[in-house]
Amino acid sequence: MEKDFTHPYCNYVSKITDKNDVDKIYHDNHYGVRIADDNELFGRLIMEINQAGLSWRTILNKERGFRKAYQDFDIKKVAKYKEKDFFRLMNNVGIIRNKLKINAAIYNAQSILKLQKEFGGFINWLDVQGKVLKEDRGEWLKIFKKHFKFVGGEIVGEFLMSINMLKNSHDLRCYVHKMKKRG
Repeated sequence: MEKDFTHPYCNYVSKITDKNDVDKIYHDNHYGVRIADDNELFGRLIMEINQAGLSWRTILNKERGFRKAYQDFDIKKVAKYKEKDFFRLMNNVGIIRNKLKINAAIYNAQSILKLQKEFGGFINWLDVQGKVLKEDRGEWLKIFKKHFKFVGGEIVGEFLMSINMLKNSHDLRCYVHKMKKRG
């Protein structure tokens, strides 16, 4: 008897019927998908950090605001932010206005520039770490805490799963998981 795999989803989106729902779009097209562009990786890190204490839906709904406020997640530009930029961000209703999270974005951009200089790219640094650390979340957390601010176990784990550096971004029965295995 053949199983019917007609679009089973991960639990968190299984009840969403609106194909234009931000959670469904993110699940189907972005979550668990490798990102090779350093600026986009930085943007995902900003969004994961800002999700702390909030729903992912809130962050997805503010994604355009984050992108605009952080100049398309341009690492070089954000790394140069000064006090006036900090205050501009603190007054921007299009993003999460939390001083620790904003300071972390600026600090993390500066840190990524150093990693880019040493490894030729943020993605290259991640790949090197991935070869050594594999699925060891504890070691991933240690290395992230060494280089970045406002990163804890949940943030690091979700960031790495969201960019396909750690397994289990999708339920095993989820059709996206099955498509990734084939592709």
